[in-house]
Amino acid sequence: MAAKTASKTAAKTRLVPLADRLVITPLKQEEVTTSGLVIPDTAKEKPQQGEVVAVGPGRLDDAGKRVDMGLAVGDRVLYAKYTGTDIKLDNVDYIVLNEKDVLCKLEV
Repeated sequence: MAAKTASKTAAKTRLVPLADRLVITPLKQEEVTTSGLVIPDTAKEKPQQGEVVAVGPGRLDDAGKRVDMGLAVGDRVLYAKYTGTDIKLDNVDYIVLNEKDVLCKLEV
């Protein structure tokens, strides 16, 4: 019986949210104001807009039934300022947060 060999290709790690959590990538803020002033990194606020990249299956209600999420992959959202868990994976910034921390969906 031949021994199994490890694949030499690196598997890309995926974030799979559970329950009513979702994964977003924060959108970059404008680095120049409308008047032309450049904002340094130290003066920038944490962004509050992001794009949904993964959605959990939804939470369970008191009766044990699954409540579907109101968001889908690709939605742009506005979320609470200091919420969620910041993660950097494969040089990409992500935020994992609960659906209740999303303030609204942005329609462009």
